[in-house]
Amino acid sequence: MDRFEAVLEDNGLLVAFALVGALMLVGGWLSAKLTRGRLQGSAIAILLGLVLAYWGGAATDGQHGLADVTAFSGLALMGGAMLRDFAIVSTAYGVDLKVIKRAGLSGGLSILLGVVLSFVVGAVIAACFGYSDAKSLATIGAGAATYIVGPVTGTAVGASSDVIALSVAAGLVKSVVVMVGTPLVAPLIGLNNPKSAMAFGGLLGTTSGVAGGLAATDKRLVPYGAMTATFYTGVGCLLGPSLLYVTLRAIVGG
Repeated sequence: MDRFEAVLEDNGLLVAFALVGALMLVGGWLSAKLTRGRLQGSAIAILLGLVLAYWGGAATDGQHGLADVTAFSGLALMGGAMLRDFAIVSTAYGVDLKVIKRAGLSGGLSILLGVVLSFVVGAVIAACFGYSDAKSLATIGAGAATYIVGPVTGTAVGASSDVIALSVAAGLVKSVVVMVGTPLVAPLIGLNNPKSAMAFGGLLGTTSGVAGGLAATDKRLVPYGAMTATFYTGVGCLLGPSLLYVTLRAIVGG
C-alpha cells in the first residue's frame, strides 16, 4: 500500500486528470440514467467534484480540498492558476473573427453592463448583511462579478482578509450556479449561436462558469462565451478598485 501511494504521489498530475475523467464518466452515466440527459453530465460532475473537495478538506482539516489528500495532491497543480489561465487563453483559438466583428457594439456593451450590474447587486446584498464601509462593499461587489475581481479589488483598496475571502465565496457560488443553470435556461433565452454566447459571456463574466455551462450546452459556443467572459474579468479588475470604488466611496463615505 505504501508503494502504491508513492506511485500516486510521484504521478500527481496524471492521477488528477484520471480522477477528473472518471468523474466525467460517472456524471455522464448519472445524467443518462437519472435525468434522461436533461441535466448535463458535466454539471453533475462539477457537483460531485465539489462534494469531494468538501470531503477532502474536512477529512484532512486542510485548505485545498481533495488536494490535501496526499494521493490526490496533483489536483492542486491541475486546478491552479497556471493551467486555469492556459485553458482560458487556449479557448480563443477556436474563435471565428468574422463572428466577433458581427457582435460589434452589443458584445462590448454586454461586458460593461455585466460588470456594473454584478458590482451593484453584490454591494447591495453586502449592505443588507450589515456592511457599510466602501472597502467592504466594493470588495464583495467585485466578488459578485467574479472570484478573481474580488481579491484584486480587495487587495487594492485595503479590505480585510475576511471580506476578501467572502468575495471569493460569492464569486464561486455565482460560477457554480452559472455552470449548472446554463444548460437549463439555454433553450429559453435562445443561447444557441455564437453571437448570443458572446453576449451571455459578457453579461455573466465568470469564465469558468460560462465555459462549463456552454460546454454542457453546446461545446462549439465555448470559445465565444469564454472570450467575452475573459474580457469581463479584465474590465472588472480595472474598474473595481478604481472608478467603481471611488463612486461607491462618494456615495457611502469612507
